[in-house]
Amino acid sequence: MSPIAQPTTHEVFNQAPPLVDYNVFATDRAMRAAVKREGAAWALADLDAFGARMGTAETFALGVSANKFTPVLQNFDRYGYRRDEVEFHPAYHALMALAVGQGLHSAPWADPRPGAQVARAAGVMLFCQAEAGVQCPITMTYGVVPALRHAPDIAKSWLPRIFSRDYDRRFIPAEGKTGALLGMGMTEKQGGSDVRANTTRAEPTGGGEFRLTGHKWFLSAPMCDAFLVLAQAPGGLTCFFLPRFTSDGAPNAIQIQRLKDKLGNRSNASSEVEFAGARAWPVGPEGRGVPIIIEMAAHTRLDCALGSSGLMRQGLAQALNHAAHRSAFQRRLVDQPMMRHVLADLAIESEAATTLGLRLARTFEVDAGPGAAHLRRLMTPAAKFLVCKRTPVFMAEAMEVLGGNGYVEESPMPRLYREAPVNSIWEGSGNIMCLDVLRALQRTPEAVDAYFHELAPARGADKRLDRAIAVLESDLRAGTTPEASARRLTERLVLAWQGALLVQAGASDVADAFCATRLDSEWSGVFGAFAGEVAADAIIARAMPA
Repeated sequence: MSPIAQPTTHEVFNQAPPLVDYNVFATDRAMRAAVKREGAAWALADLDAFGARMGTAETFALGVSANKFTPVLQNFDRYGYRRDEVEFHPAYHALMALAVGQGLHSAPWADPRPGAQVARAAGVMLFCQAEAGVQCPITMTYGVVPALRHAPDIAKSWLPRIFSRDYDRRFIPAEGKTGALLGMGMTEKQGGSDVRANTTRAEPTGGGEFRLTGHKWFLSAPMCDAFLVLAQAPGGLTCFFLPRFTSDGAPNAIQIQRLKDKLGNRSNASSEVEFAGARAWPVGPEGRGVPIIIEMAAHTRLDCALGSSGLMRQGLAQALNHAAHRSAFQRRLVDQPMMRHVLADLAIESEAATTLGLRLARTFEVDAGPGAAHLRRLMTPAAKFLVCKRTPVFMAEAMEVLGGNGYVEESPMPRLYREAPVNSIWEGSGNIMCLDVLRALQRTPEAVDAYFHELAPARGADKRLDRAIAVLESDLRAGTTPEASARRLTERLVLAWQGALLVQAGASDVADAFCATRLDSEWSGVFGAFAGEVAADAIIARAMPA
């Protein structure tokens, strides 16, 4: 029997090749420059190796599988005993091993050399390009570590395992593991961001131990080895350390009720739990839970901005790769005037987010100084607000570059798009961030001085930037900002800082285009919808992933 001839209509042409097997760090010129500029040049070789690993077809495939085969809750074993265990696909565990092996969960604390926070921040951006959902337990561990100094005995026992770069997936007491990860449980169904409305009770049993009874509406990554949670103790709302297993080796009384069926972030298990007399120990004095949580939140909010920046970069890379290979109307997409404006505008947004994220990470360095601490206090919630708020819009535009090919599930774009809103919601939504900015301005006047000191070196380089800084300074020095205006003020704070950073970074085409668009009063926020011309060809060439 003769073989069936392949129909000529099945010839495949004019399709972009998959963007895989490339170095996501080596091809990101903006990130490489920022890493060096912010004091982490010593990490370039390590980041280059990590970038090569994250850009392989194998690693991208792990992200696909971890989202396709989502976590499964096993409440009971075959005999009816409570099990409360979440099973993950092997792809999830492989990705976790990559992140832990890179030290993204604790490296700046284990080895706090200058530039350690910047190097880790770059690693987070690289990792999230392959799969951002798995970053959740990594970020929580990173955020919890500095809070443990309020509980020296717990820190002494747990930090060696937390600092380990071994990913130990076993569901056993931490004492028998080679590595440990930490989670958080703050929000309850009646309170959400208003954690002071929490009703979980903590009753002392003697010897510094408490028993927790209540619920948590979100306990992400419930297979972590321990959690920091909030509960109402006799002395007020308190932060507690809640291990997954008790000292006698039995599972703690953490009953997982269900896993959340989320829009995106599907590789990560987010659970709803009940505490049925769970054993826990205070972290810090009774009644001081909120300040400790706020301290942790600064670090997790940084990661929200970093993760969104990584998503932006991968969305841009996919759009540029498609536009460089796809033709329509007898021209490549990248050569068409309107498309060039869109791609250049996306590239500007991505580079501004990357540059801001790595500069913000440097304010978290142990030797950053008091001025950096004030700047961090003001600009961490501000950066989270604007970068995370822009990411869903950015991803929608990047997806549109690919057209119908970007909308189908075989493309990476739907997963990136579904992941885009989460960082704007978690760790405090947009309004919460802007209220935090107002509190920083009102309670920490040094933050205003630190902010304008940061912008000072960029003055005189661009008239549009100078004008934006002058108006902003006049408004801030004039007095209190009404709450209703907080979003606009927060946006202006971030845009002026991004403009100043880009001007100082030396990429003149990008800096000029940023100031001409973002700092112009006619800017609408629609990508590619700006008057006049920018150096689109140079900006696109700088951003091209290969």
